[in-house]
Amino acid sequence: MKKPYLLHMFTPAKNVSPFDVNMAYDAGWEVASPYTAVETGEVRDLVQDVVFSRGPSGVRRTGIFLGGRDVDLAMDMLEEARAAMVPPFEVSVFADPSGAFTTAAAMVAVVERQLERTFHTDLSGQEVLLLGGTGPVGAAAAVLSAKAGGRVTILSREKDRADRMADLYNHRYGSDLTGIKGDINDHVANLMQSADVVLGTAKAGVQVLGEDLVAAAPRLKVAADVNAVPPAGIVGVGPQDAGVPIPGSNSGALGIGALAIGNIKYQTQHRLLIRMREADTPQYLHFDQAFEFARDHVRSA
Repeated sequence: MKKPYLLHMFTPAKNVSPFDVNMAYDAGWEVASPYTAVETGEVRDLVQDVVFSRGPSGVRRTGIFLGGRDVDLAMDMLEEARAAMVPPFEVSVFADPSGAFTTAAAMVAVVERQLERTFHTDLSGQEVLLLGGTGPVGAAAAVLSAKAGGRVTILSREKDRADRMADLYNHRYGSDLTGIKGDINDHVANLMQSADVVLGTAKAGVQVLGEDLVAAAPRLKVAADVNAVPPAGIVGVGPQDAGVPIPGSNSGALGIGALAIGNIKYQTQHRLLIRMREADTPQYLHFDQAFEFARDHVRSA
């Protein structure tokens, strides 16, 4: 009798995300076991409890999912999990805190595709403005945009926080990318004068870019928004827009909405959960692998 496919779901939060639990079952995991309020220092012992109890054959039908809401904490936990493995007692691990990694991967991939199809360019050398860039989706989107060659500015209400986060993103996730800088929300009007791409990653129901700023942006090509809750995070960008002209844009900018991004996010998370289950070797998955899949998926669509 074959052992069941078990996915152990660790989160530092009070609850494991029901969204992630649903995704796990839909991807073929037979049991999804939640572990809440997990601290980084507890990961090693939990991982070794997972791997040593199933034997070398059972670990191939076992995985660990890392959730929560903090990008850096999820990556710390991923590193701890990997260090705790004792081959051949080794399982796949997938970090996707708040769905931020797969959402950001989908967002950047669809923006890149739109640039290629309509403007015959990619993100290389493009000025990318992150509105809400210090949150989990913004953090991952900033890193992925910079890795793709963009010159990225993340905005925050506080200059010190924006600068601190930009420095962290550059050095921790990109081997000194230096493609990310910080600024404050008060400077958005000036920054829009040179922005080629705007990514809206602020909280749901918060409008971060109004009609006057869209109209006054002379170089804007693509604006993408992950906010599906009214009002739109970027005015004129509807949830289902997938390369639709933004009303009032004098530069001919195209909008990409939350549901268009969400479809690719869903496919990305689904396929990575399946990869964990089907792979012959242990997988360690985060925003880089999510972007690789999302990029391939949108280009083949």
